[in-house]
Amino acid sequence: MSQSSSTLSPPDTVLIFDGDCAFCTLWVNRLEALLPTFPATTPWQWIDLDDYALTQDDVDKAAWFVTPTRQFAGHLAFSLLLRSQPNFGWRFLGHLIATEPFNTIAALGYRFVSRFRHRLPGGTPACAMRPTA
Repeated sequence: MSQSSSTLSPPDTVLIFDGDCAFCTLWVNRLEALLPTFPATTPWQWIDLDDYALTQDDVDKAAWFVTPTRQFAGHLAFSLLLRSQPNFGWRFLGHLIATEPFNTIAALGYRFVSRFRHRLPGGTPACAMRPTA
């Protein structure tokens, strides 16, 4: 997994995830090994969120795919990751995830996984989302 530090300038494209979450780290590593192309990755704990115009609430709820001009959260971050692949099958799946009715289903699925990631295989109590006020 390629890591960046807050002492470095932000890369052009980066996947930001919860580095304290074993489930999240496991899946970032698996996807990086599976997919032919992969952006720079970094746990949100290692960066200055202001460099990416993100808040603590943003990164508590979702992983982020950040480009120089746009930010994509959750299932749309995953969709963009797939759409950036050279293989037509991955790109097609990425476009499908961002198209109705699959977009709604993927959003609900992502929220479910995000909420219960601490109970999923590879998850730990550190993966639990912070309670919202």
